[in-house]
Parts: sequence; C-alpha cells; structure tokens
Amino acid sequence: MAAQLFIVYPTCKTYFPHFDFCAGSAQIRAHGKKVMKALDDALKNADHLHENLAELSNLHAYNLRVDPVNFKLLARCIQVVLAIHLRGEFNAQAYAAWDKFLACVADVLAEKYR
Repeated sequence: MAAQLFIVYPTCKTYFPHFDFCAGSAQIRAHGKKVMKALDDALKNADHLHENLAELSNLHAYNLRVDPVNFKLLARCIQVVLAIHLRGEFNAQAYAAWDKFLACVADVLAEKYR
C-alpha cells in the first residue's frame, strides 16, 4: 500500500527523504503497517474519528507539514490495493463504504490546515 503510493505519486517521497525506496524496503513496509494500524484503530472507533485521529492530524499538520492532498492520494492507493487483494469481495458496496470512510479520515486529518 505505501509502496503503491510512492510508485504512483512519486512526489510523496519528499516527505520521506531518509527512506530506502527499493522494492521490498523494510522502511516502506513498516510505515505501511503504521498507516494500516491507524486506519484499523480509526475504523474500530469510527464514531469518534476526530478524537481518535487528533494526534495524527496535529503531527501531519504542524510537525510534518504534509500537503493534505496526499491524504486523498493515499486513500485512492488503499482502495486499489484492497481491490487487488479482495477481488470479487471488493464490490460496489464495499468500494462505496471504503470510499466514504477514507474520505472521512482524509477530512479529519486535513482539519488542522483550515
């Protein structure tokens, strides 16, 4: 998932100048796991997204200064990876549900920029 982001949107690499971007990079895999863990936690607490993602929102806005457009780019990559791995199970309903959830996550993460 993280590797997909860096391949499709190479400008995102600027936020990770210390990463090894070779295929199978341990750093990219580790970061992908962090992202998916945060999404898993957010999904388990979907009724409290703002509270659950507040620390990440602050980190990305104030410390890392990540362009909020990247949250939507990452959401697209996650959906592509889900479609690849889930195949037939990733039907229109699943796509719509993930699209809505990831859009909410992106919105919450981008709140601090306003």
